[in-house]
Amino acid sequence: MLYVFIIIIIIYCITIVWLSYGFTKINSFEIIGLKPIPIVIGTKFTIVVPFRNEATNLPLLLDSFSKLNYPNQLFEVILVDDESEEQFSVSSFQFSVRIIDNIRASNSPKKDAITTAMQIVKSDWIITTDADCVVPENWLATLDNYIQNHNVSMLAGAVTYDCKNTFLNHFQQLDLASLQGATIGSFGIGKGFMCNGANLAYTKSLFKELNGFSGNDTIASGDDVFLLQKAMARFPDNVHYVKSKSNIITTKPLDDWKSLFYQRARWASKTTSYQSTFGKALGLIVFAGNLCWVLGFLFWFFGLISLLDFALLVVIKFLVDFILLSQSNHFLTPMRMRFVILSSILYPFFSVSVALYSLFGKYEWKGRSF
Repeated sequence: MLYVFIIIIIIYCITIVWLSYGFTKINSFEIIGLKPIPIVIGTKFTIVVPFRNEATNLPLLLDSFSKLNYPNQLFEVILVDDESEEQFSVSSFQFSVRIIDNIRASNSPKKDAITTAMQIVKSDWIITTDADCVVPENWLATLDNYIQNHNVSMLAGAVTYDCKNTFLNHFQQLDLASLQGATIGSFGIGKGFMCNGANLAYTKSLFKELNGFSGNDTIASGDDVFLLQKAMARFPDNVHYVKSKSNIITTKPLDDWKSLFYQRARWASKTTSYQSTFGKALGLIVFAGNLCWVLGFLFWFFGLISLLDFALLVVIKFLVDFILLSQSNHFLTPMRMRFVILSSILYPFFSVSVALYSLFGKYEWKGRSF
């Protein structure tokens, strides 16, 4: 059995090193000395925000929109209310913002919300984000600059957490850093398969060309990943990752382990339905690598392998993971990584549990069961 563990860990390490290499292949795109965007040539954006019971968070998001370094005439905001149980009304802003009701037509509230908004979108570029986010001031200016200089129809961007000094918060940040690192790395090796719907831009014409979310609208999650994979399959040269610190959106970490477990189960439930063969293979390799860690611990505990053998597996996996985590965390936040060793010990158990639960269990999200 030890030889099986070694083979799996070797495959895992080669894969992570490959992603780490891909991370370095995506050039940083930073705007230096940014000048005001002329209204006549600037890109027009529609920002779509699906929400449900977000009366506390939405004012913060809208306030960050009001501070954008971008002409107010060149963007509008559509808030799509998905049967909120609390009332929310928008104040007066210098940019256009309106609330519409979600029209449910599938098993996915968020996909329905975006599809509903598409019916009234006038601009060609749409950006999706979440209600619990805050955007940086040069967010739209960075996207506009990238669009003006590249032939693109879809742009993926980064998301990070606003962490407090708790283990739970930093555990989530490290988990997100691993996901963002894998995302950027996969784009760097030409195998982009994952993105975050809290920072995703695409053209309305592309959305229509791909027939929207058709084909995966029975799956509650995946408004971002499935659309990306459809775009990569048909127009890979027109789908880019914007690796820019000016384009990183900040969101809130979850407050308890139960919510985190359900959220990650919701994310993991999409994997078996991936169109991307690389995405499925990577998910299997990562699961196998973490499962090796868990089984290795159990085998050592029951005396089936030596402590030295188990320690060797742990150290090799930790060092390889640390490289990608360091790259990603350095890009995402100025904060140094904390609780790295403790998180690395807990994460394989957490990850394997989430993966197995996502195959058979149900999860709760926004007061609903899926």
